Amino acid sequence: MHTTGNDMVGTTDSAELAELAELAETAGVAELTEVAVAARVRSWLRRRSWRADDWTAAELVAAKGARTVSVVIPARDEEATVGEIVRTIRASLVQRHALVDEVVVVDSRSRDATAAVAAGAGATVVAQDSVLAPLPGLTGKGEALWKGLAATTGDLVVFVDGDLFDFTADYVTGLLGPLLTDADVDYVKGFYHRPLVAEGRADADGGGRVTELVARPLLNMYWPQLAGFVQPLAGEYAGRREVLEAIPFVAHYGVEVAHLIDLLECRGLDALAQVDLGIRTHRHQSTQALGRMAGQIMLTIMDRLDGYGRLLSAEPPSPLLAQFRRGGSGHGHGVDRELLVTDLTVRQRPPLSTVRPAAARTG
Repeated sequence: MHTTGNDMVGTTDSAELAELAELAETAGVAELTEVAVAARVRSWLRRRSWRADDWTAAELVAAKGARTVSVVIPARDEEATVGEIVRTIRASLVQRHALVDEVVVVDSRSRDATAAVAAGAGATVVAQDSVLAPLPGLTGKGEALWKGLAATTGDLVVFVDGDLFDFTADYVTGLLGPLLTDADVDYVKGFYHRPLVAEGRADADGGGRVTELVARPLLNMYWPQLAGFVQPLAGEYAGRREVLEAIPFVAHYGVEVAHLIDLLECRGLDALAQVDLGIRTHRHQSTQALGRMAGQIMLTIMDRLDGYGRLLSAEPPSPLLAQFRRGGSGHGHGVDRELLVTDLTVRQRPPLSTVRPAAARTG
C-alpha cells in the first residue's frame, strides 16, 4: 500500500476534494491555480510516496526475479565513511540477502585512501578517468555518476553518496522497493530529515540549505509538477538502466535537478516516486562552496528552460561567480579580501545510450 513518508503531507480524500471543488467555485484565477496545484501535488504524494520500511529485503529478493541490481557510490576523499557503507551493503544485501549483484565505488580523483578503503571493504573500485577513457575527463559529481552508470551492468541502478555517517541497508531497499514492485515507476528519489550540526549544536532540519533557498523556489516557479519532492537535490536515488541511459548527465552539482526536469519532460510525473529514508547525516560544506553549488543549480535550471524553449533572454546568463575570501592583499583598494572567480559553465555528458555500446561497458 502506498504511504506518505512525511507527516506534514496529507492525502486528498473525498471530503478534501469536495472542499477543493467548493473553493474553486468561489476563487479568483490566482486562487484557482493555487487550489489546482495543491490538489495535484497531494494526489501525486498519495500515489508515489513510500517509506523505506514498507518492504523487507527478503520481499524484494522475491520480487526481483531475474533482474540484476548495481549500487554506484561516487566518492572523493571519503576514506572515513565509504568503507562502512560498502561493508553494510555487502553484509546485508549481497551475502545475507541476494538483492544486490555489484557494488561499484567510483573514485573521483581522491587524494586520500578512498580507493584502498573501498576495495578493502569489498567494493569494485574504478577510477573516474579510466572509464570510457578515450573521452576527455570532466570534473564534478555528475561526471562520477555517469561513469558509474557506464561501468556497471545492473538492470536497476542505485546511487548512494559516499559521505554518509549513518548509512543503513534500508537506503538501498527503500529506493529499490517501488522499482521492483511497481512497473510504472522508472526513477525513485530518497528524502530524509537532514540535521545541521555545527559548533556542537544541532538543528534537526537545518540541512539542505541550497534546496530551500534555490532549488525548491525555482522548481516551484517553472516546474510546479515537481513541487512534491521533499529533497529534489538528494544524492540517493535509483532508476531503471534503460531510462538512466536515455538522459544526459550534467557534470556538476546540477545533475540531480536536471534528472528530475528531464524525466518529467520525457516520462511524465507518474514515472517518478520518492521514499522516506529516515535521517541523513553527512559532512556539511562551507557557505562559499554552497554558493558555487547554488550557482551551478541555477545555471542548470536556466539551461533546461532554454533547452525546452521556455527562456526569453536578450543574452545568456554569465557563468562566472565572483566570491571573496578573507586574507587577500586588498590590491590597494582597502578591501582585505581575496577575489575568487569560478566558471560554473554547464557541461554535461550525453545519454549513455548514444555512446558507442562497446565503450559503454569498458572500465
